[in-house]
Amino acid sequence: MTERIRTRFLVVGSGVAGLHTAWRASAHGQVVVLTKRSLFDSATAYAQGGIAAALGAGDSTELHRRDTLAAGAALCDADAVAVLVAEGPARVRDLESAGARFDTDAAGRLELGKEAAHSRKRIVHAKGDQTGAEVARALVQRVSETETIDVIEQARVLSLIVVGGKCIGVRASVSGRAVELFADATVIATGGCGQIYRSTTNPQVATGDGYAIAHRAGAKLSDMEFVQFHPTALDTPENPKALISEAVRGEGALLFNDRGQRFMTRRHRMAELAPRDIVARAIFRELADGSRVWLDARKLGRTFVRRFPGIHALCMARGIDPRRDRIPVTPAAHYMMGGIVTDLAGRSSLERLYACGEVSCTGVHGANRLASNSLLEGLVFAERVARDLVAVPKLGRLPRAEAWRVPVLRDRGAALVAADQVREVMWQYAGIDRTARGLRAALDQLAEISERLPSGATEEANLVETAGLVVEAALQRKESRGGHFRRDFPRTRRKWEGKHIEF
Repeated sequence: MTERIRTRFLVVGSGVAGLHTAWRASAHGQVVVLTKRSLFDSATAYAQGGIAAALGAGDSTELHRRDTLAAGAALCDADAVAVLVAEGPARVRDLESAGARFDTDAAGRLELGKEAAHSRKRIVHAKGDQTGAEVARALVQRVSETETIDVIEQARVLSLIVVGGKCIGVRASVSGRAVELFADATVIATGGCGQIYRSTTNPQVATGDGYAIAHRAGAKLSDMEFVQFHPTALDTPENPKALISEAVRGEGALLFNDRGQRFMTRRHRMAELAPRDIVARAIFRELADGSRVWLDARKLGRTFVRRFPGIHALCMARGIDPRRDRIPVTPAAHYMMGGIVTDLAGRSSLERLYACGEVSCTGVHGANRLASNSLLEGLVFAERVARDLVAVPKLGRLPRAEAWRVPVLRDRGAALVAADQVREVMWQYAGIDRTARGLRAALDQLAEISERLPSGATEEANLVETAGLVVEAALQRKESRGGHFRRDFPRTRRKWEGKHIEF
């Protein structure tokens, strides 16, 4: 017999967006949080850079708005950006009240940093480069202490339950058991899809489940071609790759090739602090020419250890001392700008279904996310979702129970091979440098991989489906803009300005 659970609100995902939604919604009803592994497994805990908010002297929401729009390459939703920058400072203060401890100066003022494409110092940090971990800690503690929140770990959502165009819950595998969860409102906050690429900074849970599940249920998705590649992941054979925060360049670290050339000065007037897509492509070209790329932070000396203790530790663990050695770097898939289309309250195109965080497409990032706007977006729009949930009416009678079983994966080896093949295909044909020929080859190969998937490979099926959405959107957009670069259409085209590819 299938287990059935009824709750007022259901949140799928345990990153900053999911946890903040659950915490704030819990004041208005019972909340169930589903997480694929444990409560601590999310991209939030990996976030080094910080949270962007106009909190410092000489800064303003207007300046933050302009910087965000500029980075978004004429594809941002102006209303969403206005909401983001206006409500961001209050959300940072909310985190402080929730127990998050951010870095302050001797006078107790927030110590703000500067990152690429920001015109002012406005990045809030915790323990130097461990902001995400501190945010996750504070929110996990709040959620764990709240009696009206139940957390179910080891829960993989298999599909949404949609009746009459309304999402009334999900079907899930909870430690292998078939479970149906019904809710007055369901919030997808499953994070990103970096694991569709061979080189990524995303945790292994970031397999694009939310995009695929929502797409199969008929929810509208948009902007899936816009994948942001972080310019500076540590160039070691790992999955995920360790991130070398943009803040390191913000503090003065420089990029060099094997010939000792500081190549970014020839690429952009802001050099190492140019928008991420420009820096990532410049590094990619150096690597394609056979040169390794190095981040030189040696002039920071002891400041490096104080400012970036986490990065210093991960480098030292790999035999690299940033105070004396150059750091080998490579681009890596980092963030998805597109996703489930939502309005300013986080509502999707399916009634009773919400989305927030990286899995959503609010329009704030456009074609290219401004550094440290991701945690901010998760907080701001999670708050808006939580406030909107209050007005969602209760469900009527639940549908009659139907017997079903969780698909059993009997050939895990074949599933793992298929996932690795997806990552290779995407890195080769749909990564930093794209062409129509390569994208068509990717579609063909993804179709072949999909046909070979063993029965029960539900996570790998999501991986393939999400990868296919990225490729199809990239093939349709015949221009280069933001995080999407087509070698056969290398310029931004005015006729594509403001146009979105939807599924």
